[in-house]
Amino acid sequence: MKRFKVVITDYEFATLAPEEEVLSQVDVEFIRVQCKTEEEVIEAAKEADALLNQYAPISRKVIENLPNLKVVSRYGVGVNTIDVEAATEHEVVVANVTDYCMDEVSDHAFALLLACARKIVVLNQEVKKQNWDFKVSIPIYRLRGRVLGLIGFGKIPQTLALKAQAFGLKVVAYDPYVPSNVAEEYNVELLELKDLCSMSDFISVHAPLMDATQGMISDEQFNVMKKEAFIINTARGPVIDEQALIRALQLERIAGAALDVLEEEPIPSNSPLLAMDNVILNPHAAWYSEEAQIELKRKTAQNVVDVLTGFYPTYLYNREIKEKMNLKEK
Repeated sequence: MKRFKVVITDYEFATLAPEEEVLSQVDVEFIRVQCKTEEEVIEAAKEADALLNQYAPISRKVIENLPNLKVVSRYGVGVNTIDVEAATEHEVVVANVTDYCMDEVSDHAFALLLACARKIVVLNQEVKKQNWDFKVSIPIYRLRGRVLGLIGFGKIPQTLALKAQAFGLKVVAYDPYVPSNVAEEYNVELLELKDLCSMSDFISVHAPLMDATQGMISDEQFNVMKKEAFIINTARGPVIDEQALIRALQLERIAGAALDVLEEEPIPSNSPLLAMDNVILNPHAAWYSEEAQIELKRKTAQNVVDVLTGFYPTYLYNREIKEKMNLKEK
């Protein structure tokens, strides 16, 4: 009998070979399932010592019904699928991969910014309609000297700031959890959210999804944005109030949007966003590169191995658990 049971609750990957290689360091039974509901997770993982998690809900109910659970490791930066408070109460380590896809997401966000600024998608569509006329893109403004506002200033937006500054953009940020000295290191000015929205030509959303950030970009914020402003979201869809965004676009309060993430994914077929020429839509792809995917899979599995072998993981999320547990530091 294997010493530990590790369950992957759900996954979209073609192969789990990187996870298998990492988990081979310990004596584990690796169980692969595709769960969508709490009940499915509870049934599949009732004897699990560890969970690898992508989208399936790891709620309080799930955690309370998995008596052997020691660690939940999530694929990605966000942990919105996990009830972290319940996990901490039940001495379950929550881990993520905070340095994953920094280049991929920052590159993607900047690519969307450039596509908005230079009207790349509009021009492409018109040429394919046999309309060879640059005037369909009017107005286009020079990028250098414009202002990029970052909502959230963690590792990904910090990486984006450096790339944007190389193009001559002035970068400002809103993040109440980041000290001023960190922003100063990147030559970025910290502002209040309203001030950032009113002065930015491009706004790129990087805030994690939690109670405090859900719907934080809504009518109040759109109403103070420049008419020439574009909003870009590569974080989580519900950080933007989608109905407020649709209203802002329909009333031409802002110039457009580029969205890699949405409130509902896949996007509903009746969404007004699908019919808007000034909206660029991607299928939650900013994270992806071959290298990033392998790195993510290995690091997510390594979090589990760390805990099962008596160590705090490198990417410990619920750090307050150290008051309850006595694992070793790596």
